[in-house]
Amino acid sequence: MEESISGFKVRGDWSDVVEHGERITQALRENGVHDPDRDGEAHLARAFEEWDEWRPKAHETLDADVSEKTADQASVEEGKGEKAGKEPDEDIKTAGEKLSASYEQLEEDDPDAAVDNWKESIDYVTRAADSAGRKALRRVEDTVYQNVMTQLAPYYFDNELISANIQQSTRNGDSGERFVFEVNVNDDVLKDDVSDRLAEYDDEIDRWHVEVEKDTDTAEAIEGAEPPPENGDNSRSTTN
Repeated sequence: MEESISGFKVRGDWSDVVEHGERITQALRENGVHDPDRDGEAHLARAFEEWDEWRPKAHETLDADVSEKTADQASVEEGKGEKAGKEPDEDIKTAGEKLSASYEQLEEDDPDAAVDNWKESIDYVTRAADSAGRKALRRVEDTVYQNVMTQLAPYYFDNELISANIQQSTRNGDSGERFVFEVNVNDDVLKDDVSDRLAEYDDEIDRWHVEVEKDTDTAEAIEGAEPPPENGDNSRSTTN
């Protein structure tokens, strides 16, 4: 691993990339970043979850899985309508109902209520247009990113906690190097703590067991055995 002002970098095959992501994730976890109850830092717990979801996994591939997750992470954020769980046609329907109520209130000589409903109708129409526009842009963005941008730039992740990028190496020497994966912790104090943890792992852990997806259903069917219980933290162990 190379450490510099721009972050922690590894060069190697896919298992090296996965292990690097796991080590940094474990170092962050040991510093309590994952804890949503940590005073005033619930936002960092959410950022940690986003990073933990995006980081490359042993069962994934760069071109398929990481590409899709990068496109999702880079996509246009949800608008008010989407956050409320409403489709554009639902908001249009509500806008029509508000407009009808406004006309009825005008006939009943209640102009204040009519104006309120008319304003709400406009708000729903605006929200519907916003949702539709975001969905359309997101579809285009996703297609453009996955089919074009990843051919020109590395796959990347960026939030308030972590900035990371991974790219396929152009060097094909005897070392078998295929990927370059760089991860930066955006808070300088936390970055120093993570650096210390990574150094401890190098000193104390002979072999890092890369976490993989377990196909317990297949094992149970073949062997007739119950699947083993989930281990809360099986990302690292030592071998003597």
